[in-house]
Amino acid sequence: MDTYRDISSLYIDGEQQRPLSTETYTVVSPSTEEEIGHIPVAGAKDVDTAVAAARRALDAPGAPWATSTPAERADAMERFADAIEARADELSRLVSRQNGMPIAMSPMVNAYGPAALLRYYAGLARTLEWEERRPAFTGATTVVRREPVGVVAAIVPWNYPQMLAMTKIGPALAAGCTIVLKPALETSLDAYVLAEAAAEAGLPPGVLNILPGGLEAGEALVSHPGVDKVAFTGSTPAGRAIGEVCGRLLRPVTLELGGKSAAIILDDADLAATIAGLPETSLANNGQTCYLSTRILAPASRYDEILDAISTLASSLTVGDPLDPATAVGPLVTARQRERVEGYIASARSEGARLTAGGGRPTHTERGWYVEPTIFADVRPEMTIAREEIFGPVLTVTPYGTDDEAVILANDSEFGLGGSVWTSDDERGMAIARRVRTGTIGLNGYNFDFSAPYGGRGASGLGREYGPEGLNAYLEWKSVYLQA
Repeated sequence: MDTYRDISSLYIDGEQQRPLSTETYTVVSPSTEEEIGHIPVAGAKDVDTAVAAARRALDAPGAPWATSTPAERADAMERFADAIEARADELSRLVSRQNGMPIAMSPMVNAYGPAALLRYYAGLARTLEWEERRPAFTGATTVVRREPVGVVAAIVPWNYPQMLAMTKIGPALAAGCTIVLKPALETSLDAYVLAEAAAEAGLPPGVLNILPGGLEAGEALVSHPGVDKVAFTGSTPAGRAIGEVCGRLLRPVTLELGGKSAAIILDDADLAATIAGLPETSLANNGQTCYLSTRILAPASRYDEILDAISTLASSLTVGDPLDPATAVGPLVTARQRERVEGYIASARSEGARLTAGGGRPTHTERGWYVEPTIFADVRPEMTIAREEIFGPVLTVTPYGTDDEAVILANDSEFGLGGSVWTSDDERGMAIARRVRTGTIGLNGYNFDFSAPYGGRGASGLGREYGPEGLNAYLEWKSVYLQA
């Protein structure tokens, strides 16, 4: 059985430092319900220390990061990527033990993907035109500069801890910013592995500081006078609260929030290919993924056929130990999260949705916070499970008549993060995809592209991550007017 040492320090200013807070947190395995580690919980005073370190690394005269060239930053980022990849097995197993992620997907999203994203932004740092000269209308010249926004408070959740952290760290480092990262307590042990990789890569002291913490640390970071930008991934209610603070402070903020995306299955879809793609598109990471297409919209002419196929798929998925490569669906991250999902299942039953698969706890697991992959049919748009983000392995199936009706149903949501269209006619699928109000959407699947912007509309957030757009979020523009 895997073991992991207890942690007694925080990673601040390039070294492990004893916390000023005395609070601790016990990390528990969602599959065994056993303790797997203990960590200190950062408080407001620890935030002060970390922000001060980040400010020195950015503002102190002659500080290595403040005076670094884009090429030097890119070199450091590539060393960081190498150090992360060298720890791929440790990171992937540790995250799966903490949040229940199936090990089959964990290496990519907790090691190789973050390393690739670092290298992508290192490449942008090398090639971006950081300063340009523009002819002014007066006949003089203006120098337009890109400069780092400053100290970044990065707050990430437990579902994809390494990938979501690097979504902030990568562009921030490329821009020349410094970072205070607050990982979720549930997945905080892997954050220390990240700190080891940063130290091995030679990131200067204060450039990356890591503070596992709860509400106190989060609130202190968001409102701290030494922070210049906030980057947050998490729930929509928390995002709204953070947005209110940043709005009052006139502080730049990127918010990647919740979703309730639709999978539109058109009447010409290849059903076998669609069913093969749905586990990744609609149930990835045990349903604990914000962009998933959890509302299945099926044409009335093929409704029974599609419903039967989806229900059969759900019943066939292997539920069990997240460290078993054969597992398709692991446990939910905490007992509280399971109770939340079970509350939505009870709500669906009480509102008249028809259960066609799952709906309970698997009988073969004696311990762990498991929920069976669950399918509800005949779900009306006004039902709670059709409107609120569940964050578990629960899908709804709703019939529609025409393509126009499918688009109306897909857009009948306060969220707008992901989505998918399934069809044998790419042109028809693209026409539908263009009409869905969402930040991202896939055709016959859903795959991230590091070179393209990702983010949501409406209650799904503000701003974009990935691509050059993701780097722009960590830059300020300065115009220097030269006299003729």
